[in-house]
Amino acid sequence: HRFSIKGRVYPAILPVENKKVVGRVLMGITNSELHILDVFEDVEYVRDSIEVSLEYNLEKLQAYTYVWNDKNDPDLYGEWDFEEWKTKHMIDFIKMTEEFVEELEQPESKSRVATY
Repeated sequence: HRFSIKGRVYPAILPVENKKVVGRVLMGITNSELHILDVFEDVEYVRDSIEVSLEYNLEKLQAYTYVWNDKNDPDLYGEWDFEEWKTKHMIDFIKMTEEFVEELEQPESKSRVATY
């Protein structure tokens, strides 16, 4: 199930009996790209391998998803709505991801002089 989170511009996925999450499967993700996603999702999410069913055929495959780390989080509510997110939160989310990318691209500052 994909929940809304109070005060956040992104959703949380948690397993709920008899519920499903509709989404997209990205193929060909490299290990370094997967690492970037892990860093982006941070400690609030846990990467989990799940079996997914493709919409237009009977094929099933293994895929990673990021599951909300706190199943008892009192800030989770309702069902997340993508269309509502696009109108209310997409701009803030894009800003957040741009800031993340800027941090990734900045080289680590290294001291030129040994400090004792």
